[in-house]
Amino acid sequence: MPLPLHGIRVLDVTNVLAGPFCSFQLVLLGAEVIKIEHPENGDLARRLGADPKADEQLMGASFVAVNAGKQSVTINLKSPEGKEIFKKLAAISHVVIENFRPGVMHRLGLDYPVLAKVNPRLVYCAISGFGQDGPLAMRPAYDQVIQGISGVMHVTGDAQSAPLRVGYPICDTMGGITAAMAICAALVEAQTTGQGRSIDVSMLESTLASMGWVVSNYLNAGVEPIPMGNENFTAAPSGTFRTADGLLNIAANESAQYEKLCDIIGRPELKTDARFEDRETRRRNRPAINAEIAPELMKRGAAEWERLLIEVGVPAGRVLSVPEILAHPHLSGRKFISEFEGVAGKQKMTRGGFLFSGDEAAPHGPAPALSEHTETWLGKLGYDGEKIRSLKSKGVV
Repeated sequence: MPLPLHGIRVLDVTNVLAGPFCSFQLVLLGAEVIKIEHPENGDLARRLGADPKADEQLMGASFVAVNAGKQSVTINLKSPEGKEIFKKLAAISHVVIENFRPGVMHRLGLDYPVLAKVNPRLVYCAISGFGQDGPLAMRPAYDQVIQGISGVMHVTGDAQSAPLRVGYPICDTMGGITAAMAICAALVEAQTTGQGRSIDVSMLESTLASMGWVVSNYLNAGVEPIPMGNENFTAAPSGTFRTADGLLNIAANESAQYEKLCDIIGRPELKTDARFEDRETRRRNRPAINAEIAPELMKRGAAEWERLLIEVGVPAGRVLSVPEILAHPHLSGRKFISEFEGVAGKQKMTRGGFLFSGDEAAPHGPAPALSEHTETWLGKLGYDGEKIRSLKSKGVV
């Protein structure tokens, strides 16, 4: 069964993470993605990763992570011939994604008003740190900067460690996910009306939008969020606890779950303790209830507690490392990781967080070598061998 975006062609004029992560989601949904890169070095992420040898071969681990299944076409967009090639590609595509600083595509003469004349059905998505306008628009967009400005760092960690950076580029990721969702909606509209549109995605606003409960508690209840470490601000006992062997997350958010927790740890009297009689009093007396539970949890290991608690209906899970969860049979059974042979050796990458009936929605090929598909696409656009050689000699492609 074809994937939902089968037949959709995307021109991906993006670098590093937010934009490439967006177009990678579209690959997983079945789109054909042509990655437009500069002829000399390509995407900066090609030289970013933990394996220096792969970086030298322009296949850095950071690049491989979000570019599997794409095609690489190199074009110098500053040259007149390069602009012409790009417009020809836009004329036969459905989507253009770019993550330059605001105004760059306008100065190149390749912004939405120009491309919409070439292809009125085109969906044009610009991803930037702060949006295309406003006082912060021209600031450079780096994930850690956005984490700090958005308030994410302010609420991450505890009273001693905050503000603390989240351990992966969450703002880039949220910007990419947001862009992919908006593009899919605009594609539905374009298929129906025959008219495309321009989309302005802000990493800052995407991140704030993902902080729904935290932001809403402030906007609607006047409660300013504070860093609470591994505690759940909505309920108690709900957080991370030490055991005899490893850490364990417990989410006894409901009264029935709390009562089962008291029984399983051998402290049934806590169910009728006035300090913990309902959800709100338990939340207010969080330190006291944690102090009662903590010694009991130290009597067994995390794996054993996890099993016992889940058996009685109390949500719980060990705190695992990235290698531990990636090796888990649950993920291998669901074929979460794909492996391909690439120009720098084996490439392993994850799929998206979804499955479709009849298809795994996984990458269908490795991340491309720089300029791997340039000649193929120039040929499809009508350029003969002599013209292609001329373009190469002038550094256009």
